[in-house]
Amino acid sequence: MKYIVILISLFVLSCTSTPVIKRGEETAGRTQRPEPPPKTKIPAKATPENLFAAARKAFDAKDFNKAYDFNMHAAEAWKGQPRELEALVWADRSLFRGGRYHESADLSDDLLKRAKWNDQLTSEITSYYFKSLENINDNYLALTVALSAHNNPVLVKEKESYRLKAIEIIESKLGVSDLERVSRDSQFGDLRSAAAFRLGEMSLDVKDPDGARKYFSQAISTSEQSEWAIRSRDILDQLEAVRRVEPRTVGVVLPMTGRSAAISQKILRGVQMGLGLYGNIPTSFKLAVVDSEGNPDNARRGVERLVKEDNVIAVIGSVLSKNAPAVAAKTSELGVPSINLSQKSGITEAAPTVFRNSLTSEMQVRFLVKTAMEDFGMKRFAILYPNDLYGIEFANEFWDEVLARGGTIAGAQTYSAKETDFRYPIQRLVGTFYVEARADEYKLRLNEWSKAQTRKSARITPPDDLLPPITDFDAIFIPDSAKALGQISAMLSYNGVKSPKLIGTNLWNIPGIAKRAGHFASNILFVDSFVGTDKTFANSQFTKEYKMVFGEDPGIFEVQGYDAALLLRQLVSKGHTSRESLTRALTGVSDFPGAIGPLSMTPDREILRPLVALTLENGNVVPFVKVKTP
Repeated sequence: MKYIVILISLFVLSCTSTPVIKRGEETAGRTQRPEPPPKTKIPAKATPENLFAAARKAFDAKDFNKAYDFNMHAAEAWKGQPRELEALVWADRSLFRGGRYHESADLSDDLLKRAKWNDQLTSEITSYYFKSLENINDNYLALTVALSAHNNPVLVKEKESYRLKAIEIIESKLGVSDLERVSRDSQFGDLRSAAAFRLGEMSLDVKDPDGARKYFSQAISTSEQSEWAIRSRDILDQLEAVRRVEPRTVGVVLPMTGRSAAISQKILRGVQMGLGLYGNIPTSFKLAVVDSEGNPDNARRGVERLVKEDNVIAVIGSVLSKNAPAVAAKTSELGVPSINLSQKSGITEAAPTVFRNSLTSEMQVRFLVKTAMEDFGMKRFAILYPNDLYGIEFANEFWDEVLARGGTIAGAQTYSAKETDFRYPIQRLVGTFYVEARADEYKLRLNEWSKAQTRKSARITPPDDLLPPITDFDAIFIPDSAKALGQISAMLSYNGVKSPKLIGTNLWNIPGIAKRAGHFASNILFVDSFVGTDKTFANSQFTKEYKMVFGEDPGIFEVQGYDAALLLRQLVSKGHTSRESLTRALTGVSDFPGAIGPLSMTPDREILRPLVALTLENGNVVPFVKVKTP
């Protein structure tokens, strides 16, 4: 996918009044002038030549304060004579190198006005003046100095350098008032266009599109052929394109090719069902789909295409964590509400226009720990997790939630995400790996084993399982796949760990999980938002329609896509036909009837759905039901 991309920060009109650029502190004012250093004691009868020589000696010794004082006294003694200016130049050098920038700026300004210097000294004194102003944050005056230096015929070599410095000041160092001052002042020439362009950018940053259009238009009218005028035309074109909205066109950004293509196809089917594109009387909604190919850059370009060319009212996607920030950021820039489907942590923090419909780590962990502690009475937990983004995020969430509820983490052990032999991670977790940590107990058990050997057999080497596992915890949390669960459960049994319950995430909600669980089949607990075999879900209108259209049962990905699209369809049908209105409506969603239960939006713009604790019964995944005590 190849598109010409012009990155702009656009806007979200979520307020009834038009925001304006904040007139806060400007950067033109100088920093507070520091206290001057103590005066140097000057010999009463010293000649100016001796003072000047002493000044040079102090300068070479990097005692710049003393050098300045001696030079100023020498200049005073030579007042009206040619050498006065020589001493003043050395005084300026001393001030600048000594970091006394306020005084250096004043003296440099005075020197440039007092004499016509040769090329070298003009360049040097101008440099002191400009750099001193930069150091004291007098950026507007520094800009005027840069402009003057650029126009000075003496400073031929520095001409372009000062022009670039002037542009840098406008683009990054001036506040609103100074930029407006520059944009109106004819002495700044083409730089007026640069200042107006910067004001346009700042207007976009504070969600003021009308102000942005005004300033970008000013940048064009001020200097029609300048680089800022060209950039302003491009942005105005995009601003106009973004304003166009097709209320019944929804965009989707998914990896339709590559490793995640199968999942994306499931989501897309759900989206199509949610928009009502199937059935005897299809709706008038349209779907615009972009294949991100699993690439964040493609995802960004895809969002821009959906907004500029298809004029979508909202975007659904992406399911991949690596693409999610790109989609969130770009939709935010363009002021388009988006419903993200990934579990990427903190994704809704990107902007008020970013929502999420996914079973996040926080949701799962909170419900899992609540069930384990309140319904099963568990207090102590162990964590066995893969050293990847998924495992680390879930392990941290679990640890925090257990502690917040007054529980205890008895042990935690990580392993490589590519691990296939879980012997050593498990032995470390249950205290049988480091024998020296249980030396006394090991010696006692070794003696008992040795005595038994003299009576029963001639075995020489002791077995590996002399030390029994320490399972001082009620459950082991394993945030990993069902495949990993199968390998871990087998190794736990091999190492004599049989009593703790194994608890996990919705990754375990798959056919064949009972076989994977092994000896723990009757002792596992995990969470998800639905159970495929549940009669309520199986008999729901969504499931019946989906099976009729596609000839198979829907799963969690189809549900995610369906709910996201149905939500947009219903809100648009109720009259929320602008992106701003749709964003506000999404924020206020409460008890919306989704495929498997009511949906509500949290203050963090997370779509909250009912969760269910799951376990196994006769090899089947079933909801956990707490037995009521009489």
